[in-house]
Amino acid sequence: MRNLVMTVIGPDRPGLVEELSATVTGHDGNWLESRMSHLSGHFAGLLRVECPEENCAALLEALQGLENLTVEVSEERVVETNRQKIIAFDVVGNDRPGIIQELSSAIVRVGGNVEELVSNLESAPHAGHPVFRATGSVAVAADFDEDGLVTALEALSPDLAVSLES
Repeated sequence: MRNLVMTVIGPDRPGLVEELSATVTGHDGNWLESRMSHLSGHFAGLLRVECPEENCAALLEALQGLENLTVEVSEERVVETNRQKIIAFDVVGNDRPGIIQELSSAIVRVGGNVEELVSNLESAPHAGHPVFRATGSVAVAADFDEDGLVTALEALSPDLAVSLES
C-alpha cells in the first residue's frame, strides 16, 4: 500500500467531492483524511489516500483526467519529531496586511510549528468592519511554556485577543 497526499483545486461544482471519492474508491483506495474548502468560487482540497501499489498509476491518471481540476500528488513523508504536545489557538483582532506572517513568525520564535491554520474575515459585532480571526493548532515540545506563546502573540498588536487550549 502507498499513502499519497494530494492537493486538488478547480472551479467548485455540485458533486465534486463525490466524483473524487468515487475515483479513489474505484481504484481500491481508502480516503484517510482531508481538508476541503470553498474559496472565492473554487474548490480547494488537501487529502491523504491509501492505495494498493498496483493501482496507484491508474488512480493518479484518473484523478488527472477529472474535468477542470488540477491535482498534485506527493508521497506521504514520515517525519520523526520531538514535538509531543498540540496546542489549539484562537486569535481575533483588527485585520491588516501581514498579519499571517506576523502570527506565524511569533509561533516559530517561541519554538512552535503550525500544524493547522484557518483564517478568515468576520464582521465585527456592532461595528460591521472586518475583523481577522485565525484558529488552528501548534505542535510544541512536551515541556513547552504556553504563557510564552500567549505573550508572543499578544505582543503583535494591542487589539489581538488570544486564547489557547491544550
